[in-house]
Amino acid sequence: MRVISILTILMCLSPGSSSGQEKKTRDQKVREDQQRVTQEGFWIYNDLPKAFREAKETGKPIVVVLRCIPCEECVKLDDNLVDTDPVLKPLLEKFVCVRVVSTNGLDLSLFQYDTDQSFAVFMLNADRTIYGRFGTRSHRTEWVGDVSLKGLAEALRGALELHANYPANKESLVAKTGPKPLFERPELFPSLKDKYTSSLNYSGDVVKSCIHCHQIGDAGREYYRTQNKPIPDEILNPYPHPKALGMILDPTRRATVKTVVPGSLTSEAGFQPADSIQKLNGQPILSVADIQWVLNGIPSGGGELKAEIERNGKNQTLIVSLNSGWRNLDDISWRASASGLRRMFTGGLVFETASVEERGEAGVAEGAMLLKVRHVGMYGAHAAGKNAGFQKDDFIVSYDGKSELMTESDVLRYGVAYKKIGESVVMGVLRKGKTLNLKIPVQQ
Repeated sequence: MRVISILTILMCLSPGSSSGQEKKTRDQKVREDQQRVTQEGFWIYNDLPKAFREAKETGKPIVVVLRCIPCEECVKLDDNLVDTDPVLKPLLEKFVCVRVVSTNGLDLSLFQYDTDQSFAVFMLNADRTIYGRFGTRSHRTEWVGDVSLKGLAEALRGALELHANYPANKESLVAKTGPKPLFERPELFPSLKDKYTSSLNYSGDVVKSCIHCHQIGDAGREYYRTQNKPIPDEILNPYPHPKALGMILDPTRRATVKTVVPGSLTSEAGFQPADSIQKLNGQPILSVADIQWVLNGIPSGGGELKAEIERNGKNQTLIVSLNSGWRNLDDISWRASASGLRRMFTGGLVFETASVEERGEAGVAEGAMLLKVRHVGMYGAHAAGKNAGFQKDDFIVSYDGKSELMTESDVLRYGVAYKKIGESVVMGVLRKGKTLNLKIPVQQ
């Protein structure tokens, strides 16, 4: 993703005033955005060193917003109104506000986040201590259930409270900064270093010079695959969503439980609707993104999630026990990274779980594998499935001899764990009542 104000994505507004006008190129959108933001002067544009200098001089905290520019999904949303929102604007004025519109040169030792997002917000001190994060996503295009302007306002208020108590609370914030990254900056990844530099090329094709957020995640996975090494679970299943543990958060409030799924891990731990999560594993929590940050730090081999909550005005502690493989509870099929995994392990085929009705019509019992081919890739390496004879609406009943892979995420994880470049995979296919086996190559 390329980046700008988060604030944009959070508003569901009309497409804007471009109706009836000639459609602008992505390059024009980037340049016009730079000109507008620079002229207005409210946001520091793509200059983090300046933001840190100003924060040190003024004593204000910093809000850094990374957001795709221009994100075609978000043209329907308008960040101009956010800067004048009667609730957000007074809060933002208490921060040094900076937009980062490219990950080129981004310090990944400080700015660590889910790179499958289209925006990410960091609230931090001038000394680089992070107060919290905001911005999450659990679907390719739908945002309403995860983020809102009210939720952003709550996170900003929480960051201001932490800033007011700083540095007395510094020890509780230490774990909000992560370990040393695989590479310090995106352009240093082997698959990116010969294509990109540390800055945007405004004198040339600015759009093509930009490193998108998802490319960082892709580069991390490719780093291991090109060496025929398994992709670490923490990279394959990053930033698990609380939904995977059965907990739905209220997007309009500060880390407040909206729903708990019966029988889920969080239900068994004792979570209830309206619980306000104060801390997780000792870290102050401002948003769902903060929860995901804590979860991301728990090894795939398992561990404990210690939650300090407020319920009906009283504080109590709940413990969620996470067993080995707990990250596999999360859905990874919505992620931009899934496209690369499909190229590797499904030949560009996109699967969806068959409906109850389709299962009945196919005569496949509940509990047995039945995935429907929703899309067949048409070009390049993503056409391997098509070239092998797969068709849209085929049903997959086995993958590499395994018939217990119940979701597309299960298939992709299996491929990562067990298949190497140059091997092949045979899939059992059910098509109009007939069964056949089709083979695809495992690709880089």
